[in-house]
Amino acid sequence: MIDPQPAGTEPAPTAGIDWASTEHAVAVVDGGGVQLQRFTIAHTAPGLRDLVRRLHRAGVLEVAIERGDGPLVDADLTVVVIAPNQVKNLRSRYGSAGNKDDGFDAYVLADTLRTDRARLRPLTRDSDATLTLRMAVRARQDLVAARVAMANQLRAHLQTTFPGAIGLFRDIDSPITLRFLTRFPSQDKADWLSKARLGNWLRSVGYNHLAKLEDLWRHLHDAPRGTTGAQAGPRAAITLALVAALTALRQQITTLEDQIADQLATHPDAEIFTSLPRSGTVRAARLLAEIGDARGRFPTPESLACLAVLT
Repeated sequence: MIDPQPAGTEPAPTAGIDWASTEHAVAVVDGGGVQLQRFTIAHTAPGLRDLVRRLHRAGVLEVAIERGDGPLVDADLTVVVIAPNQVKNLRSRYGSAGNKDDGFDAYVLADTLRTDRARLRPLTRDSDATLTLRMAVRARQDLVAARVAMANQLRAHLQTTFPGAIGLFRDIDSPITLRFLTRFPSQDKADWLSKARLGNWLRSVGYNHLAKLEDLWRHLHDAPRGTTGAQAGPRAAITLALVAALTALRQQITTLEDQIADQLATHPDAEIFTSLPRSGTVRAARLLAEIGDARGRFPTPESLACLAVLT
């Protein structure tokens, strides 16, 4: 927890920062909760340097923010993280209707740090290895989300263009599905297939479940007809574009997973997380990345459990 102010001394001002992508709202309050300053800072190197200078000039030693990374963590300031959902609930303290206002949220952060100082814990910086692993894990999560969205888009497109390709193989974005659609992106192309030709093609790409050939052929043959004729070509071009995007996403996810595995293998805390039941490489890396190696932030099991709710 943050050390209380020595008895008989005037509490130092506290600051709150509502972090955004292009500029950040800042509020500074004194020991009595009176707002001393309210300003915005551009998200640029000069702007961030000016922010730290202004906070130091105001006598601020402690800053509340909604995120646990960024340049403030490395500045000569005590940083306290107050999660966004907590800030949302704290607005009611001040009579707010709950609507998002960056300047007001900065004030809420600053004043909450002033009033609740005794129960808050300063942010402890994780090691560089953990920070890098966290970036890789979160980048993979973003790519997986993009892959799921793209797969849904491809499925919706095929509903009218080539329904027979949906459900032919287990996953719409599996390697075998993407290879099939690359070779047969339209109903016209698939009409060339006979059962024998389908079997030969599957053998040529190393498909190992030829016992399912009859079921695959029946699925293609019995599915609703897709687009043929003059519109088949333009729609096939859309199919190929989506397939190319999904193929690239899968490749980059695999590349990141290899990097994550390498980073996890050399991390000092790897054994702790890989020894957990059913952890797996990616899951163990994600647990390590999100919990971090500055364990002082979680003095009780309950405080660690809260992380699962907030992330």
